[in-house]
Amino acid sequence: MASDSSSSTKVVILLKHAGDAPILKQNKFKISGSEKFAKVIDFLCRQLHRETMFVFVHNSFSPNPDELVTDLYNIMGYTRLEAAIYFMTVFLLNFGFDGKLVVNYANTMAWG
Repeated sequence: MASDSSSSTKVVILLKHAGDAPILKQNKFKISGSEKFAKVIDFLCRQLHRETMFVFVHNSFSPNPDELVTDLYNIMGYTRLEAAIYFMTVFLLNFGFDGKLVVNYANTMAWG
């Protein structure tokens, strides 16, 4: 879905805990857009010393680990100006927010 130029750019990941999951000291980092989401999950598991974590995007769904980070961040590819014009469409289809991909994590199932 993503082009070569967009997938090679860096995406800022903002990690937010949910429920009783521990808070990370480093909750923001950059990752290549061409990386699979599995790398984010692996990073979380290593940092929290756990074998598994429940990981969600946009407080709502757990993406396929094979999804590219850039595809999750920029599904529609709108700029900020276009996002203002097409607010409802962007709100529903673009999971990047304020220049970051917000990833929630929990020890137990939190969202669906």
